[in-house]
Amino acid sequence: MKFRPLGATGLSVPVIGLGAMQLGEPGVSDAAAANLLCLARDLGVTLIDTARAYGESERRIGDFLRRHRDQMLVSTKVGYGIPGVPDWTPEAVLQGVDAACRRLGSEVLDIVHLHSCDRHALEHGGVAEALGQKVREGKVRCAAYSGENEALQYAVASGSFSVVQASVSPWDQASLEGALAAAAGRGLGVLAKRPLATAPWRETGAEPVYRERFSSLAGSLGEVEDWAELALRFSAFAGPVSCCLVGTANPAHLEAAVAAVGKGPLAPEVQQSIQTAWRSQGADWPGII
Repeated sequence: MKFRPLGATGLSVPVIGLGAMQLGEPGVSDAAAANLLCLARDLGVTLIDTARAYGESERRIGDFLRRHRDQMLVSTKVGYGIPGVPDWTPEAVLQGVDAACRRLGSEVLDIVHLHSCDRHALEHGGVAEALGQKVREGKVRCAAYSGENEALQYAVASGSFSVVQASVSPWDQASLEGALAAAAGRGLGVLAKRPLATAPWRETGAEPVYRERFSSLAGSLGEVEDWAELALRFSAFAGPVSCCLVGTANPAHLEAAVAAVGKGPLAPEVQQSIQTAWRSQGADWPGII
């Protein structure tokens, strides 16, 4: 596994990280989650990204981290879901960080995102300041924002965050040449989520908006043997990206993702054709929350 700097944070991250939403689903057992996390570690996938909203994910990761904390980086998301506390308030963020520390079994969290709140909350809600307080207290190493569009642009320019996370795929390039390029230029680490864009080349399961984008753009890319590999290699090696998060609870899918990025970047002409197709057909499409 190759590693890259996470902006100017001082952290080094693998090209591929594990998106752990699926690890919180009821159909995934504790044992299966533990096995996948062990596999991730063995493959060098040492960044795990979770959230308060992801069911049992934080707890299951916490059970793993209690034995392997020094081998992994953990990223989570807060701002909501605290009983008796309004969402997107400073108190929701402060208590959210403390609750995440307990569930993840860690006194210090490497990366904590505000989870897709809108620009108004960022600008006027005091939530960024609350997260900054937790950084000063030593509970959080990197204050981060996960989101898209206008809110992402504001977060990058605000100076409140050292990491941002946004959707990056051949069918979601809205932020690549704008907010994420600006983030990298300011020394922020960039995490790319949804690199497979819910696999819109499949007959079922993809989000309709990604199916529509796939239909619009696929003809511009010619014949593709493996869409998943193309998407992963595009996203992982897009200019501003530090680490590309692959969401799965399936060991075979994680192994395939690691093998795909192990082949390195797409040929320059293929990468360029994907970006050119986006500029000609999808340049006005917003990032997807």
